[in-house]
Amino acid sequence: QVQLVESGGGLVQAEGSLRLSCAASGRTFSVYVMGWFRQGQGKQREFVAAISPGGARTTYADSVKGRFTISRDSAKNTVYLQMATLEPEDTAAYYCAAANAFGVLPTNPNAYAYWGQGTQVTVSP
Repeated sequence: QVQLVESGGGLVQAEGSLRLSCAASGRTFSVYVMGWFRQGQGKQREFVAAISPGGARTTYADSVKGRFTISRDSAKNTVYLQMATLEPEDTAAYYCAAANAFGVLPTNPNAYAYWGQGTQVTVSP
């Protein structure tokens, strides 16, 4: 069982930056693939980024590649999403999630068993 709590959301102007954090409880944090998803108002939840249990492998949605960076600190049981050059289209609730997966990092939300409550990111023009 993993409990996830996101933080770091807020209001930022376009071209600005934010760093989201996701604190995980439980001793088995290091075995999970961790992912970030987002859901804009009236839109489906979409994949943003994922990182392997050891942190060596990452994958990103094309829409954020080169602007967002996912990382994890196993000593702190925390995964981060550093977001730069934000655009109004990035406005959404951002969720972190944990998956017990092997091989290719999953981008389908159905692969993730544990979810946080979300943190809102609003990017103004």
